[in-house]
Amino acid sequence: MPLKHILGADHVVVAVRDLDASAAEWKRLGFTVSPRGTHSPQMGSGNYTIMFGEDYLELLGVLAETDQNKPTRDFLAKREGIERTAFTTDDAAAGAAELKSRGLEPLGPVHFGRPVELPGGGTGEARFNVFRWPLTENPGGMRIFACQHLTRDTVWIPELQRHANGATRIVRVEVLSADPKASAAHLSRLIDEPVQAEAGGSYRVPSGKRRADFVFYDAAGLAARYPEAVRQGAAAEGAVAIVLGTDDLAKARAVPGTVAHDGAASVPAGAANGVIVSFVQA
Repeated sequence: MPLKHILGADHVVVAVRDLDASAAEWKRLGFTVSPRGTHSPQMGSGNYTIMFGEDYLELLGVLAETDQNKPTRDFLAKREGIERTAFTTDDAAAGAAELKSRGLEPLGPVHFGRPVELPGGGTGEARFNVFRWPLTENPGGMRIFACQHLTRDTVWIPELQRHANGATRIVRVEVLSADPKASAAHLSRLIDEPVQAEAGGSYRVPSGKRRADFVFYDAAGLAARYPEAVRQGAAAEGAVAIVLGTDDLAKARAVPGTVAHDGAASVPAGAANGVIVSFVQA
């Protein structure tokens, strides 16, 4: 039976070592970046968000060591980049219970928040309930969790959803794996979505609700998709690329340093905290 409380991809977490420097770099890539946020003390983290229509990117950094952020610290000890992807849940407690009914031990739910600077002045609060799949359940090296938004109006702020590069949504998250078929099957089991074999030996898993897909490649498949100049700086495994829809590909091609190829414009991984950022016409 499909999971009732998992409603498609919500946001992608890019773990970074220097939050402010990373935000400045992503601004140079044509993104509107939110004011810096500081999470509740038990989380020990801070962030900047890049908001789209229904989903978003999160630049996440560790501000103080806590039990909650140990997985992020372990990740950052090796590299920066896509640490995990969140799914939308309408009820974190019920979603966690669904995992337990399948023999998995979720971490959470955990409640936390962060202050939000409002465009018209003043401060609001963004509040969330989240739970994580067990840390060992990381298909292709990508951790997954679920996020229940309790205050959507303080996260999806219209002024933050317009970007000079035209980005409007996350089309897919691309994962590099030594065994893409097995990694795709692993994610499929965790979220109850089917695996679709693609040309060139890649495998696609939809996230549900017409949100972003996950596509798993081996090294040869990723090399066929991206020129070497784009792949430089990317990790040798794990989630390595984000494909974004843009309302005007010419806007994305105008971003300094992008490489045009196969109907896309891509930012090399070395210019975006180890993440290939690829734009396609929405």
